[in-house]
Amino acid sequence: MASSRDRQRKLARAKLDRQMARRAASLRRRRRIQAGIGATAALVLVLAGALWAGGVFDSEPADNLDAADETCLWVSQDSGANPEFTEVGKPEATGLPTEGVRTMTIGTNQGGPITAELDLAEAPCAAASISYLAGQGFYDNTVCHEITAEGALRCGDPSGSGFGGPTYTFPDDNIADTGDGPAYPAGTVAMIGAPKGANGSQFLIFFKDFDTDDPQYPVVGKVTDGMKVVEKIGKLPTVENANAEKVKPETDVVIESLTVGAPVAATAAPQPSDATSPQPSSSASAG
Repeated sequence: MASSRDRQRKLARAKLDRQMARRAASLRRRRRIQAGIGATAALVLVLAGALWAGGVFDSEPADNLDAADETCLWVSQDSGANPEFTEVGKPEATGLPTEGVRTMTIGTNQGGPITAELDLAEAPCAAASISYLAGQGFYDNTVCHEITAEGALRCGDPSGSGFGGPTYTFPDDNIADTGDGPAYPAGTVAMIGAPKGANGSQFLIFFKDFDTDDPQYPVVGKVTDGMKVVEKIGKLPTVENANAEKVKPETDVVIESLTVGAPVAATAAPQPSDATSPQPSSSASAG
């Protein structure tokens, strides 16, 4: 029969064997974890190298420069928060024309037509918005609801309240120049936001020069024909609107139609003219 000393040695040996087995298992686990980390790091390095070679980390990817330059930001507006908004979707955000002009033609119950060139180079987003809305018939049978103190017709709000427009807005893209001459010469077509910088559908047509050291209205184009009609409307008497401001034309000024043509090359600084404009036609509502 084995002595007590032999039994103690066997128990000590068994304990040592268990400790060694645990240490070996722990070492194997560490090695597997380290191997996994190393493989992951190597994969990340390989992928990063491939992405770098493909130009993903370039600060200005060459293939995207033109698209970025041609993008307009259309900011959605909640029609539930403003019942004066009209849902008509949004224009395209990219691939918009940025050269030449589009001809805008306005027929009114006060005569016309009034034609203007929308500047695609200086105001591509404003021109894109007007063109899009015109294509939706947004402006047809709406009123020019103000004759402003600055000497402009304010048009383009179907609600006639000054707070209406589509369910999107866009930032200013061509603030008037304060250099030589008036900031807004007669014939200037400019956007007007409500509030400032949140442009939608509303625009101004200046019937006289207006100068200021702090231009507020981004210019989108200029009248090329029909200024006599614009000036005639500008002379209409005004009455108080809902805000007790005496800016509402006493006689309704209705935009019967507003269309925008396809982009064409810009002409050499045309001057407002009425040589070929038909005489203003009379109507039951004309003042």
